[in-house]
Amino acid sequence: MIPSTFDYVRAETVEDAIKLLAESEGEGKLLAGGHSLLPLMKFRLTSPGTLIDISHISSLRGVQMKDERLVVGALTTHRDVVRNQLVQEHIPVLAQTARQIGDIQVRNRGTVGGNIAHADPAADLPGVALALEAEIELQDEDGKEWVSADGFFFGPLLTALPETSVLTAVSFLIPPAHTKSVYVKYEHPASGYAVVGVCVIAGKNASGKVDFIRVGINGVSDVAYRASSVEEALLGAVVTEENIRKAATLATKDAEMGGDMFASAEYRSHLCGVYTERALKQVLL
Repeated sequence: MIPSTFDYVRAETVEDAIKLLAESEGEGKLLAGGHSLLPLMKFRLTSPGTLIDISHISSLRGVQMKDERLVVGALTTHRDVVRNQLVQEHIPVLAQTARQIGDIQVRNRGTVGGNIAHADPAADLPGVALALEAEIELQDEDGKEWVSADGFFFGPLLTALPETSVLTAVSFLIPPAHTKSVYVKYEHPASGYAVVGVCVIAGKNASGKVDFIRVGINGVSDVAYRASSVEEALLGAVVTEENIRKAATLATKDAEMGGDMFASAEYRSHLCGVYTERALKQVLL
């Protein structure tokens, strides 16, 4: 479990990191918290020629409100998200999710940007990001651009992040005030990663009909996804246990279930429906 040899450099600014990425000619990798990258290097699943340490770029930390959204800097740690007052007040499900990531060491060092950029199918934040209609800020030599989370994740460890770009921030939708939200997961007993994770944000009007709903799911497929079929089944419907049960059976319709030695595709499909129903009941009943 020893990685291949590599060079190490520290970037002092985002512009410095972009320049170093370009100079590495595709052989450079950004190092932030390191909890996703370093294990891959030890197993030699990736062997970057140069590690570009961006962990000291202070401008990439913090949470602020902009245009009715919360913008979280890429280097903001999971621990900081859990403790942040803006997150607790406006998007409590984001804090709740961050609290369930890994163990205390991972939460103290792991970052929001790293979790999103790594795109591990079993990671917790991608599904929540989709439910919160996240937008991801990328910066390269030509400037900054925002990319929707819906379309950012291509597959396991594969995203729309170009080789010479830096993920600098993630912007999350602040849900309507009358909604409730929850993230529930069945975690792998050894790793803490999600075998299935379901984020639901939903609200109902005075007539008891669902007027807002977002469902993001991770862990069961090669990529996190919006469970649009569940949303469509409940939007405008009267909240009843039967309607929720029927909608939850559609949780697997928008993705292909994956399987491994711990959990087969059939088992993951079953868990997906069970945990979606649990999450829906927590916010709607």
